[in-house]
Amino acid sequence: MSYDTSNIFAKILRGEIPCHKVYEDADAIVFMDVMPQTNGHALIVPKAPSRNLLDADPAVLAKIIPLVQKVAVAAKSAFNADGISIAQFNEAAGGQTVFHLHFHVMPRYDGQPLQIHARKMEDAAVLAANAEKLKAALA
Repeated sequence: MSYDTSNIFAKILRGEIPCHKVYEDADAIVFMDVMPQTNGHALIVPKAPSRNLLDADPAVLAKIIPLVQKVAVAAKSAFNADGISIAQFNEAAGGQTVFHLHFHVMPRYDGQPLQIHARKMEDAAVLAANAEKLKAALA
């Protein structure tokens, strides 16, 4: 299937939809997931258009993976997490719901399961505060 330029992440990248931005460079944007599975759940979205990992340019992946690692380290610190889960889904059968390549970074805590994704929108004030915490840890 081809890349759909009307997906929500493409709209965020074009500035058509707001987000709680944590970081941005020439290759990617990092922002808070509006339906987090855990406190501090962030998304790393490459600016280059691709549906997912299966059709991504390897050069894009080479630039994104170090950023995923950097955000994971910062999130563990910022949210005093016991661990980090990193998720990346490919096609609907693989759990993908937004068809633009992205990585989930989710702080994890011993004995606490992840919440169900897309269960509810998080309060904007919580997302803004979490974005600031993650920004500070990345600095």
